[in-house]
Amino acid sequence: MRFHRYSHCCAQGEGATGGGGRRHFGLFGGRRRMFDQGDVRLVILKLISEKPSHGYEIIKAIEDRLGGAYAPSPGIVYPALTLLEEQGLIRVESTDGPRKLYAITPEGETVLERNRGLVEAIFGRIAEINARHGGGPAPQVLRAMENLKLALRLRLSQGPLSAEQIATIANLLDDAAKGVEGS
Repeated sequence: MRFHRYSHCCAQGEGATGGGGRRHFGLFGGRRRMFDQGDVRLVILKLISEKPSHGYEIIKAIEDRLGGAYAPSPGIVYPALTLLEEQGLIRVESTDGPRKLYAITPEGETVLERNRGLVEAIFGRIAEINARHGGGPAPQVLRAMENLKLALRLRLSQGPLSAEQIATIANLLDDAAKGVEGS
């Protein structure tokens, strides 16, 4: 099995925002997807070959390797895991409730070996991005910022707020800002 790569401009869709709502124009000197088609599957396969992992751990590993510049969405990672499993390249080693621990199969190792040059090139790009963004905000801070923005959008979309609710939300945000300034 050989993975195919296609270059795509990311004027729309997951690549335009990196799946996490953050824009990533300029990471590659232009407006491109973080990964070309098929690259995510190879990245996941390589990460699982290094250490059996749950889907969430894979998302975190990619985010960490990219220095917080990008975190793939669950809507990208979990379908890729399903496809890799259906192709016999990974298997579920164990389950802990709804969480599945994925491990690579011998067929998966063969695919990695056949695509070694491509995998090395992808991880080379990842290392370059990490070097450029390694001094940036920690991935945990970026994720927390996105969580706060989402919580605010969801709450504000539920309808008009009372004066008391507005004061409470404003005080919480002011307290958070003071805490960050003082850290």
